[in-house]
Amino acid sequence: MKVVVAVIEPFKLNEVREALAWVGISGMTVTEVKGYGEQHGHTEIYRGAEYAVKFVPKVKVEVAVPARLVDKVVDAILETAAPGQSGSGTIFVASVEQIMRIRTGETDAAAL
Repeated sequence: MKVVVAVIEPFKLNEVREALAWVGISGMTVTEVKGYGEQHGHTEIYRGAEYAVKFVPKVKVEVAVPARLVDKVVDAILETAAPGQSGSGTIFVASVEQIMRIRTGETDAAAL
């Protein structure tokens, strides 16, 4: 089992969700987050005053998948979330030791 974590731009969330549904992913966790990467934030002008935005709003999408689907999930995210500019986001893939559905007690693949 693997977990794919994608930190993406908020306006790309619906496209990513639809692409993941097309791949067969039926559930995900979405969290509104803030951060920065290569762009180190940016400056904005509000009512004539310029100020620095150190942390940029992003959305973190977490999906637990069988190892055989990792490449399809990553490709789906890359195709839909990448506008081709700095700040597009990051994808992390990590191993998961165990998954358990609280309601039924099912584990691993049955819990997905």
